[in-house]
Amino acid sequence: MKQSLLTVLVNPAAFFDNAAHEPENLRIPALIVLAGAIVAAAHGYLLAGPTAQMMSQAMPIAGTIVVLTAVIAPVIITFIFWLIWTAIIFGISSAFKGKGTFKRLMEFVGYGYIPQIIGTLLTLIISLLYIPQVAVPSLSPADLQNPQAIQAAANALAHDPAMVAFTQIAIVISIVFLLWSANIWIFAAKSARQVPLRDALISVMVPVLAIVVYSLYSVVML
Repeated sequence: MKQSLLTVLVNPAAFFDNAAHEPENLRIPALIVLAGAIVAAAHGYLLAGPTAQMMSQAMPIAGTIVVLTAVIAPVIITFIFWLIWTAIIFGISSAFKGKGTFKRLMEFVGYGYIPQIIGTLLTLIISLLYIPQVAVPSLSPADLQNPQAIQAAANALAHDPAMVAFTQIAIVISIVFLLWSANIWIFAAKSARQVPLRDALISVMVPVLAIVVYSLYSVVML
């Protein structure tokens, strides 16, 4: 890779036009996605704190399981999402007779994760302000035998004012940085799949808009 990664953020069209002349290589995109996964795991650890504390009151091992899940799951999900997201764009662009390989598209899609890293870092910083303010509901060992008690505690935690405020901010941030990534993915699809800009725009924005609509709905329903 002879170009600066800053170029993909400010001028993705030029970045991918030049990268298209280089051999296919997933190493740098994989490292970018890995960095995103690590940041997501750190964020998951902080976000799981109140739930782990609540579960530990009833069963200490349960709190440990919550934390481990919150750390490991984002790493796995991030890489799976990279693969699925590439497949979605590949599938839609196939309707426009895209010619580029799946590996090339996956490589270029990986570069689009850089804004996701920035957005998750910002969300992580904000979580340091809000998560400590969350009031953790009490849960006794006896409550573990009562699904209604567990559900009530989980609902109380989810609807805590600090948790609600943080969740709303986090969703807005995710939308903003998803749209930034989408801008990169449009040019990634154009170059990797060798389709016109209009077709690349449709290939990327159809799934992106679906996520944005669902995210906005989630904000309204909080």
